Amino acid sequence: MKQIQFSLSSNADLNAFDTLILPVFDKGQTTDLGRETQLVSLTESLFEQGDFLAKPGQTQMVFQPAGVPCRRVLLVGFGDTSKLTVKAYLESLNAAAKALDNSGAQEVLNALIDVQPSENDQAWSIYQNALAFQRSLYDYEHESRNKKTPKDPKLNGMTFPAEASENNVSQLEQAQSSALGMALTQDLANMPSNFCTPTYLAETAQKMGQTHGFDVNILDQDEMIEMGMGAFMAVAQGAHTPPKMICLSYQGAGDEAPIALVGKGVTFDTGGISLKPGQAMDEMKYDMGGAATVLGVFEALGRLKPKLNVVAVIPSTENMPAGNAIKPGDVVKSLSGQTIEILNTDAEGRLILCDALTYAQQTYQPKKVIDMATLTGACIIALGHEISAVLGNNQPLVDALLASGLKTYDRFWQMPLSDEYDEQLQSNFADMANIGGRPAGTITAAQFLARYTKDVEWAHLDIAGTAWVSGKNKGATGRPVPAVVDFLMAQAGQ
Repeated sequence: MKQIQFSLSSNADLNAFDTLILPVFDKGQTTDLGRETQLVSLTESLFEQGDFLAKPGQTQMVFQPAGVPCRRVLLVGFGDTSKLTVKAYLESLNAAAKALDNSGAQEVLNALIDVQPSENDQAWSIYQNALAFQRSLYDYEHESRNKKTPKDPKLNGMTFPAEASENNVSQLEQAQSSALGMALTQDLANMPSNFCTPTYLAETAQKMGQTHGFDVNILDQDEMIEMGMGAFMAVAQGAHTPPKMICLSYQGAGDEAPIALVGKGVTFDTGGISLKPGQAMDEMKYDMGGAATVLGVFEALGRLKPKLNVVAVIPSTENMPAGNAIKPGDVVKSLSGQTIEILNTDAEGRLILCDALTYAQQTYQPKKVIDMATLTGACIIALGHEISAVLGNNQPLVDALLASGLKTYDRFWQMPLSDEYDEQLQSNFADMANIGGRPAGTITAAQFLARYTKDVEWAHLDIAGTAWVSGKNKGATGRPVPAVVDFLMAQAGQ
């Protein structure tokens, strides 16, 4: 993806730009810049004539307006600023990015940072603008698309009329790095599963290690069997594609205990013997969304280089039906020594995650663990496709994730954990069952993982409803890369 050259300047010269992006409000009102350039008379006239009502998400391109040296001015509506919501603000940004993409704009002065919802500041606006415009250049270009003409954006540079303060610069850099991390996440998740295999994910991690200086360690099937990862290997045993445990380490804070990110990497999920329905099964290539998110976060970390230590542990496999696949009623022993009765082979994500969580704690002794997974259809029923679920055993950790979700608008909603839900996992034949029945499916899945994280601060992100969209615009979203990156930057004090 082409990288926009972003900059900040509190005294930018309009003569240096071919395009000005100007916010317009109710009744054609605009900002100080609009008044200084006499564009307010134009915006008021357009409003009075009914040609541009400046509603949120509405845009109007004006060419060679009188008194302005820029070749074009993109007017972007925000409506009544006293009623402006974050949702409406972001809709306007996305509309502006789309309009700009359909123009010949190359060097842009973007004044949309001069407006924001009442609860936010200019640094937040800089972050959201940089994220939106950089993300707008994303284009899935894998070889499987054959002769598709790749996107050829004209946009080269974008300047925000603001002081280059430390906070503004850091928000700008974080936003662009997050967008580039999201692009990697989207590329990996969108890729057909016959291309994006566990081996491909491992090779991607190795390339990232070479680019950014991460330590990378890949565990193969024989090593994991010898270690005793019976839960992970049970899922993998029916697949011809070899499983991998992909580990990366970013060192930015000396000997400090790291934060561990664990991402579910099921590159295709048929459900195994508990076979899924055929409708929309193609979308089960997205069941590695957690793994793709972790790699996207590491792409951002490699660019931002915050002062903290972060490790990634990604268990990756296919879940396939086969003569040697696990069956309902089988009992396996996890790396922790706890035994699991497998009542449903389509509840495989928690089986690979439990061994990964144990391995992460045994190997890296992290101070915090966050796992992320497209784990339960129940999460989609509960929260739909707008907000991810967060559950955990440490409220300050959960609160920090909730705060980062609100700041980035990559939101989470906390769901509960309690002993009553844990009782649904009881088994007559093992330490636990891998499902707890239909009630509270998202919670009981997290309760299962909680049995493997009793001695560490832990949070679980269920991203089943937010990692991709279906329908005409089917594709990966890149979420929750922005929220996780923001959480890590906050932990680093940056």
